Amino acid sequence: MAETTEHTSTSTPSSTAGTRATEAPQPRATSNRSTTPGSDAFQAYIASGWADRDDVLPPARAQAPFAAERRRRVSEAFPGKRLVIPSGAVKQRANDTDYPYRAHSAFTYLTGWGSDSEPGSFLVFEPTADGHEASLYFRERAGRDSTEFYANSEIGEFWIGARPSLAQVESDLGLGTRGIAEFEGVAFDESTLVVREAADDLPAGAGDEADAAFHTFLSELRLVKDDYEIEQMRLAIAATARGFDDVIADFGRSSQHERGERLVEGVFNTRARLDGNTVGYDTIAASGPHACILHWTRNDGPVLPGDLILMDAGVELDSYYTADITRTIPVSGRYTEVQRRIYEAVREAADAAFAIVRPGIRFREIHQTAMRVIAERTAEWGLLPVTAEEALEADNQQHRRYMVHGTSHHLGLDVHDCAKARREMYLDGVLEPGMVFTIEPGLYFQPDDLTVPEEMRGIGVRIEDDILVTDDGAENLSIGIPRTADDVEAWFARLNPQS
Repeated sequence: MAETTEHTSTSTPSSTAGTRATEAPQPRATSNRSTTPGSDAFQAYIASGWADRDDVLPPARAQAPFAAERRRRVSEAFPGKRLVIPSGAVKQRANDTDYPYRAHSAFTYLTGWGSDSEPGSFLVFEPTADGHEASLYFRERAGRDSTEFYANSEIGEFWIGARPSLAQVESDLGLGTRGIAEFEGVAFDESTLVVREAADDLPAGAGDEADAAFHTFLSELRLVKDDYEIEQMRLAIAATARGFDDVIADFGRSSQHERGERLVEGVFNTRARLDGNTVGYDTIAASGPHACILHWTRNDGPVLPGDLILMDAGVELDSYYTADITRTIPVSGRYTEVQRRIYEAVREAADAAFAIVRPGIRFREIHQTAMRVIAERTAEWGLLPVTAEEALEADNQQHRRYMVHGTSHHLGLDVHDCAKARREMYLDGVLEPGMVFTIEPGLYFQPDDLTVPEEMRGIGVRIEDDILVTDDGAENLSIGIPRTADDVEAWFARLNPQS
């Protein structure tokens, strides 16, 4: 990795640090080793002899009209209010290295700017007599007569590659643009609402309660997906299916390594980087008893023949839309009788939940339906101290020992989408066409759980699919990824013909 430099940029007007975030970010902790020349002769030489830039304006991207319609709805809901939606800043990982940048989802939703977005940007709705004027403020590329482009390892083109001009982004997004220095002129007063989660160091505006209500509105606006979003979900799921294929085809290698879960994770992440931006969340590659740990992301265990591996993974596209799929696969290619019985009980719960999905039901009914099956099967197997009906009573819930998580969550730009939505719009909300969410029941029998027979201990199963509510029912968007026990075994055999 190249040494970073430390040199003060001269391309951007300064501001009070930590107030408006319009200063160019400076390299960290490099003054003790920087060798960047600072002589006038060097600066004159490095600023000269460059070919003209290619400033061809791109056509508007596919999501531009959809983002414009979303902005129209936001403007309509907040007349007379100034609205500020930050993209968020780069987050430090260690010393002078950062985490890969990802813009805030509300910013992406309203601009259409995804994996190519510029850190430290702001979308501002300025109130006008007939609505709002929306402008995107960002740090455009520095001229080659500045020191920024060669000496600033945080944002300089020598270090991170070419950055766009204001005109290019305006054409690309179909949205008016301004230089980041002009953000100094944006007023923060009692009429200003801010998505504080993305930049909590901005000046005070209308207040915390008003800001929170604004963020809630943006979350709830995303509960129903438009046509562009649904198409992105289909593409993310298709890429995820290819990633699952890759993993199964590589079981011969991963099952021979003491940290085979890492190989599973790596194979899937390779597909995510090839076909998308990255993974939508940390991949869960939980083999054997690790499958009983709901968010097992350490992925440092073996993948042993005879065990099941629970893989929960999703590809995130450059648009930031992500899939979220779980399959539980026998490492040797075939389920044992006990594994199959547990697996098919989970599938029964998932199928029962899917069968009731249609516009007009409440979101919570999906979970209730799946839990009835889980209660019935665990009671049938003699695991409960009460009957299934008694367990389903609110004051009991003994069956939940074996599945403590919920059955469904909304899905889209975030793997757990619309997180700021009110409970009455989420868990107690009524389904509408265009909603996308998961159905993911499971059964997890901990290796030291004395309430279950020894043959079941250490087995964890989850089946997760991504569901679209249609005008008259629902579509399982991930139905093409094998999910019955028989189909999973056939899937394994097709990808491992020598096993």
